[in-house]
Amino acid sequence: MDREKITLTGTQETMLATLYGRALDSALPRPVLGDTVSAEAVRRIDYDFRKTGITASRSVSVTLRAKTLDDWARQFLAATPECTVLHLACGLDTRVHRLAPPSARWFDVDFPDVVELRERLLPTPPGDYTMIGSSVTEAAWLERVPDDRPVLVVFEGLSMYLREEEGTQLIRRVTERFPSGELLFDCFSSLGIRTQKMIPAVRNSGSTLHWGIDDPRQIERLHPGLTCVDALRSVDVPGTELLSLPSRIGMRLFSAIPVLRDMGRMMRFRFTNA
Repeated sequence: MDREKITLTGTQETMLATLYGRALDSALPRPVLGDTVSAEAVRRIDYDFRKTGITASRSVSVTLRAKTLDDWARQFLAATPECTVLHLACGLDTRVHRLAPPSARWFDVDFPDVVELRERLLPTPPGDYTMIGSSVTEAAWLERVPDDRPVLVVFEGLSMYLREEEGTQLIRRVTERFPSGELLFDCFSSLGIRTQKMIPAVRNSGSTLHWGIDDPRQIERLHPGLTCVDALRSVDVPGTELLSLPSRIGMRLFSAIPVLRDMGRMMRFRFTNA
């Protein structure tokens, strides 16, 4: 089997860490996601995944966050099956394969070179599926998306890499375009941004994080119809019993210190333009 040589650097290189985490998870006795599509993609890539700092035991923290967003997305898709899904900065994420929405209109959006890599590494999902090659911070790509349905917007591992003005403009553009919908994403606090070099995938890739969100009201103020439905701390995501013992001990220590337990959150917002 020919293997794909990967030459990604900086922020784009970090997508390999989460891909590898999902692949390692699929081989665990009790997988969180069971993402065999990611495992197959890793087998096809020529890259030293040791650079990511992800191990089998550490992969659980990656996949638990992904599963939280997946579960929220499934709830929205069950209630609003004929919707539009915007998966922003999708990287090599196989969320469309995991959720496989039969009647949704799904758009994966990322830089053109990432879209080309997805085409080579990942199978094309069934249904109404489109990839758009563009930076999500550009305004023009959104004009290619019909605005006639409620929208589910998912962006994992994106907000912290944006500058604040880029993130707020992106959220405003999306919420102003569609009649209603939900935003699902993860974020770091300001302290998380200041201590970013503690994260191996960020440190090893030479990436830089910018935007910290300390209060859901920062997001609610961006659109009059935006309401925070959930702001789940990363230390409180369901399934932490699957973490390794050292990870569980570290999680308890973080949970006991307010400034540390708020460093990472999973956010869920609902909006309407009625």
